[in-house]
Amino acid sequence: MATKKDIVLAALAGFLIAVFFLSVANNLEEFSVPYLPAILILFPALSAVGIVVASAIARTLPALFQAARFLLVGALNSFIDLGVLNFLIALTGAASGFSYSLFKGTSFLTAVINSYFWNKYWTFPKKNVDKTAWQEFLQFFAVSGLGFVINVGAASFVVNVIGPQFGFSKALWANVGAVVAAFVSLAWNFFGYKLFVFKI
Repeated sequence: MATKKDIVLAALAGFLIAVFFLSVANNLEEFSVPYLPAILILFPALSAVGIVVASAIARTLPALFQAARFLLVGALNSFIDLGVLNFLIALTGAASGFSYSLFKGTSFLTAVINSYFWNKYWTFPKKNVDKTAWQEFLQFFAVSGLGFVINVGAASFVVNVIGPQFGFSKALWANVGAVVAAFVSLAWNFFGYKLFVFKI
């Protein structure tokens, strides 16, 4: 059952997703998002409602509630990743080559640090601690290290090897690469965190 804390954290995650979404939309001139301020209300509301619905369904499928929290945190991490990436692209104008790989690595690491705290305290909370916080943190970054290689490798392959397709600009294609990378590394991150880092 969703608690007040779950609803508040889901709404906060939705708000942060909206903020980073607006940052990405601002950098990509190809998109015009009408009623941008409404997103700051809509995303938190949808996130809160989604977590309540997932909680209700989880009465028959218990793992669904944890999966819903993981997906919401994953969406937040993805938009942090995209937001930082787009900020660095906008700042320098570099949307491919070594600079892109460096920016993608920086944005991924920023999202991973955020991910650690959300997953530790909300997605996979534990009552009994059988290892120190330092051990858990190291395990998290070991799992994330392989996630880093998968994520940055996939994004760099899409951007630097395949290159822009369908008439997309370099900046838009850089985001396509980041989204593809997020999906490629999603399964590894979920099972790595659940089975090795935050074992319950």
